[in-house]
Amino acid sequence: MKKLVYFAALALALAGTSCQKDEIGGTATQALAGEWVVSIDAVDANGQPIEGGEDYFGVGYVHLNTYNTAANVSNAMWIDDLASFDVAAYYGNPGYPSYSFKSVVNTDVDNLTFSSVAADNHAAVNEFGSELYKITIEDGKVLPGAAHQLNGSPCDSIVFYVKYVNDPWYPDDGYEKYRVSGIRYSGLVENEL
Repeated sequence: MKKLVYFAALALALAGTSCQKDEIGGTATQALAGEWVVSIDAVDANGQPIEGGEDYFGVGYVHLNTYNTAANVSNAMWIDDLASFDVAAYYGNPGYPSYSFKSVVNTDVDNLTFSSVAADNHAAVNEFGSELYKITIEDGKVLPGAAHQLNGSPCDSIVFYVKYVNDPWYPDDGYEKYRVSGIRYSGLVENEL
């Protein structure tokens, strides 16, 4: 009988502790963080695509990530194109610049905005890319529920402008900067662009 009472007490103790949940918090920039499906257009000073500027690099829709820094602070995050805009690799021409970017931007989580001025570019670049180590990101914002997936469900959108310090194709190609825009990645096959 003593054993039965002992095991019953042990079972109750274990049941009581196993029902407790640890609260897992999000990151400081979780409102801005995510995986995105974006395109890049060459635009003029007003943000309008130049002639032939839509999908300027011809890479179509690609993935981009935004995520917290190791310090997990609310005023900075990484923005990473995952080497999607490595034009030299895409075309197999080392004479082209990379244009890939991975940089820390300043964030305002309350207003869902982000930007940077001549920030370090940590993306892997080719020898041509040494001129593109610094980038400026302007007017970055996440717009909650402002877009729709292909299946019609509402989703967040993202838009920002990128300028490269010493961009070798500016101003000869007639653009001022690049507009990166798209929607939050859903992970559903029915929404693949």
